[in-house]
Amino acid sequence: MITSFVVTILMLAVLIFVHELGHFLAAKSVDIEVQKFSIGFGPKIFGFQKGETEYLLSLIPLGGYVSMGGMYDETMEQIEGGPKEDRREPSDRDFDSKPIWARAFVLSAGVLMNFLLAFLIYTGVAAFWGTTKIEETRVAQVDSSILPSGAENLSLLESGTRLVTIGDRVVNYWGDVGKGFLESPAGHLEISTESPQAVIAIDLPESREERMVIIQSLSMWQDNIIGVVNPDSPAETGGLQDGDKVTEINGVKVSHWYDMTDLVRSSPDLQLEFSLERDGRRLVRFITPEAVFDGDSEIGLIGVSSSIPYTSESVGLIGSLEAGFRETVVYSGMIVGFVRQLFTGGVSPRELGSVFAIGEMAGQTARLGLEPYLRFVALFSINLAILNLLPIPVLDGGHLMFLGVEAIRRKPLSLATKLRFSQVGLFVLVAIMILALSNDFRRMLGF
Repeated sequence: MITSFVVTILMLAVLIFVHELGHFLAAKSVDIEVQKFSIGFGPKIFGFQKGETEYLLSLIPLGGYVSMGGMYDETMEQIEGGPKEDRREPSDRDFDSKPIWARAFVLSAGVLMNFLLAFLIYTGVAAFWGTTKIEETRVAQVDSSILPSGAENLSLLESGTRLVTIGDRVVNYWGDVGKGFLESPAGHLEISTESPQAVIAIDLPESREERMVIIQSLSMWQDNIIGVVNPDSPAETGGLQDGDKVTEINGVKVSHWYDMTDLVRSSPDLQLEFSLERDGRRLVRFITPEAVFDGDSEIGLIGVSSSIPYTSESVGLIGSLEAGFRETVVYSGMIVGFVRQLFTGGVSPRELGSVFAIGEMAGQTARLGLEPYLRFVALFSINLAILNLLPIPVLDGGHLMFLGVEAIRRKPLSLATKLRFSQVGLFVLVAIMILALSNDFRRMLGF
């Protein structure tokens, strides 16, 4: 619990500092007076004056603000959380006196810095640890319900089948599976396998989206071995340990990880009998999966993760930069897709989590090691950037939207109009936060 709290506060402090530093540096670069730079909201804990700027550490570590001269617009104060300055004589160093492009640059700089931080972390991880390749080429199961037209033959793949080639690409690692489907020419595509030995032909679609669905339909084989047991989880309470091999659950044979998770997910609040192998001994443990909501349905979770065999490959400076850029783009696309599905109904609002869910994930990744924790920080930095770009007044994206309207109208919106929109935006933001908090409490209480 203490570890989760510390690593979460550390992560939030770094991300907030980087975001606000972006606004600060951008404002300085276009000669805007910066009066205050604060990490946190509320009462001042510590501060000092240097030049025209007061630097502050404030009590509530869930945000920050950069207060700029001439920012008479109350809506801007709601973005950054800063107090409204006293009225004074206008200056050519005021925020509102600058051209639209300069104000847009200042408003978007925090988001750009969060993307840059993610890129630098992913690049650094690749440079220090190398790129990760998962040493697995077997398919555990195929979700035939989502296969696009022409790819139905993939449902013929048996559990445990080892993929050998996809078109002209030899499959040596699981990453080759995605590359094979994404990079092969559209049309007739042959997939060769062994164990059993066979050749399956599909009609590969032109659309990248449909190719991604094909990749998502294939579940990589994962052995039925416990990788990590989360602290205070049903698994830990029931006596499971890292490295345990689950052979049966309630007398049903478990061949791979998905056999186990399917049985656990379908048994919320029901005691299950786990047959295990540990250090050559056969053991039995009784575990009751915690009931949580997944969308509109209730599932069971016991708080474990799998052990995935992988190898690291040194890639050098250029390869690290390429890996950092690739991962930043890929994870940005995934988060944008999630947000889009959230608004279109493809993802349930119950999937939202608040600072408690963030803290739990930060703690889990920190226990796995520095590399997984840094990757989570990078992912959350991208998440923070994309959420800030949403066109909701009181967020950076909302004020960029105001500037867009100003550019079209050739004059700014009135203060009263901005304030009304900002009040609506603030209401939406608070409602989202309450929903996320309620989801976390629901999960913690098992409702």
